[in-house]
Amino acid sequence: MTQDPNHSEQPGNSRQGSQPGSTSRPDLSSLPEQERLDYDLMQRVAANQEAAVADLYDRFGSLVFRMALQSMPTRAEAEDAVQEVFVRLWRTADRYDPSKAALVTWVMLLTRRHLVDKLRRKRARIKPTALDDTQLSHAGAWEQAAIAARAERDEHFAALMAKVDQLPELQRTVVIRAYLGGQTLRQIGEELDTPLGTIKSALSRALVRLRERTGEEASL
Repeated sequence: MTQDPNHSEQPGNSRQGSQPGSTSRPDLSSLPEQERLDYDLMQRVAANQEAAVADLYDRFGSLVFRMALQSMPTRAEAEDAVQEVFVRLWRTADRYDPSKAALVTWVMLLTRRHLVDKLRRKRARIKPTALDDTQLSHAGAWEQAAIAARAERDEHFAALMAKVDQLPELQRTVVIRAYLGGQTLRQIGEELDTPLGTIKSALSRALVRLRERTGEEASL
């Protein structure tokens, strides 16, 4: 996966909305160093620094692509979705607040929201001309039920991600890469340059913590 996330839109030419510094700076004094570094990264992305955009893509490109590939019907549509996600990340970079969510959580929530919206628009373009009135009625009822179910899943996902966000950094990273990114523990260990035993232990401790906080078997 080597596509430029800004392929379809160039920084500085057509970006709309607030500019870096237009929102109040969050209090970073009590945050861990990684959160402060992530905030600095997103501020540099918001300032259209190409190196920062490249760093953001290097960190999350494969994870976003795996999520897109799991959701979209074709690889080509998944690749288009990845480009669109990174354009949205660039456009909203100055809104990132590390005191509210870790960067990986913020990226995953934005990605999921974009993929759901993209699939919804794709379904809306399908014209039901071949359906009779009864079929249309049933289709309408099914769509309402699907919307309700999707809203419930999104609410559950957001609540679960809030709990994942409270995990220590390594545990959070392993959970997100394993469950959302579809990576094996061995792949995670190789990418993080961390022993497999440490990765397994981090995942085990993370799941225990999630079960304790949810009162049920954790699942993503």
